[in-house]
Amino acid sequence: MAHIREGIAEAKRDCFTLDNQGVLWFKNRLVVPKDMELRKKILEEAHESVLAMHPGSNKMYQDLKQRFWWTRMKREIAKYVSECHVCKRVKADHLKPAGMLHPLNIPAWKWEDIHMDFVVGLPRTQKGYDSIWVIIDRFTKSAHFIPVKTSYTAATYAELYIARIVSLHGVPVTITSDRGSVFVSRFWEQLQKSLGTKLIHSSAYHPQTSGQVERVNQILEDMLRACLPKELGDGSFRGSVWEEVRTPPNRSNLGERVTFGPDLVTQAEEQVRCIQENLKRAQSRQKSYSDRRRRPLVFKEGDHVYLRVSPMKGVHRFGVKGKLAPRYVGPFKISEKCGPVAYRLELPPHLAAVHDIFHVSQLKKCLRVPEEEIDTSQVQIEPDLTYEAGPVKVPDQKQRSTRRSTVTMYKVQWSEHTEEEATWETEEYLRTKYPGFLPSTSNEYVLTCLKPLNTGPHRTFSSL
Repeated sequence: MAHIREGIAEAKRDCFTLDNQGVLWFKNRLVVPKDMELRKKILEEAHESVLAMHPGSNKMYQDLKQRFWWTRMKREIAKYVSECHVCKRVKADHLKPAGMLHPLNIPAWKWEDIHMDFVVGLPRTQKGYDSIWVIIDRFTKSAHFIPVKTSYTAATYAELYIARIVSLHGVPVTITSDRGSVFVSRFWEQLQKSLGTKLIHSSAYHPQTSGQVERVNQILEDMLRACLPKELGDGSFRGSVWEEVRTPPNRSNLGERVTFGPDLVTQAEEQVRCIQENLKRAQSRQKSYSDRRRRPLVFKEGDHVYLRVSPMKGVHRFGVKGKLAPRYVGPFKISEKCGPVAYRLELPPHLAAVHDIFHVSQLKKCLRVPEEEIDTSQVQIEPDLTYEAGPVKVPDQKQRSTRRSTVTMYKVQWSEHTEEEATWETEEYLRTKYPGFLPSTSNEYVLTCLKPLNTGPHRTFSSL
């Protein structure tokens, strides 16, 4: 600030003035000296105070520039906001999804690379089947739909796999699936290891590795919705024309005409080359479409990142609590890069049951590791990245009258949330979902802290 005062004395800086007390002003804005502690206090007051409510960098700059001025002010404000631990954990992202599309390798022959998945939640049949095991060949696009029960064990699925797949098509080279309990069981992994089959699992809480099987599941569900209660055979599916191959799957599987001798080998080789070219062309087209809506994001070993933990979409009677749940937890350190878009994290002991490999879209970079100690065990996160929240306290109540009835409303504070995040719930909902939490009669109502119940349902938060 010394050179500014010299410029004012020499009448070379018209924008700066000195008042009677010797305070330096830039027009009508106070000039802040190059004192990092003072600037930090100003930024904390403008960003973390109760009235500020963690504004963005642009809003914070517009507010501060009305009263203060210093060199590189906008740059320091943007850096401070980008390193805010609270903003990183609770604010939503308005960017394209991270991680470019990396297609799987092109299969070399039919039934060497297969997909597996389950369609669950179906109406129970007379024989007790309530699910469908979908097994698809990535090369010919043909599929097997095996009726199963959710109570089947890994040994039962292994018997079906040997009888329905291996006996007809041989042992596959790779099997792509999600991280279902059957596919990650030790029995299933040891069985495939003994057969020489490589298992390819999706990353944790990002089941998008096998998009083809998800599309087949959608077609199957549409057929079941359209044809029930009529009988539906698998011929309808086999007769469909696939975009990638552009030829009915049963043509390369069963053949439409009989060929003998060397012509059979030549014809098979031509079909394989044609299918591989069509698959490669379809993958290239799909990747170009997908990458337009994505952004590349790369981390290095040793970086700290936040892990996405969002409310479950299927919870309907959740009220405002879903929006107040934390979006990210952490930060956690990256210990290993497991692929182009997958990373291994160093999770705390209470998350030991959670699979530690995550897709890049589930992560957010931490620009500044908080110096203060972070208690990651405050929220008891389950192995499926969910945590339970129950009613803890009733700060207030009121009566809401309508034309026909009067509804009693209670202001409820939930576990793992502050009193400012309390929500208004009806008496009927609280007595139904949390029996015993409210007193038996409204006359016994007291505005005191009530202990959370160990029994009864809880509101659940999880990752998407």
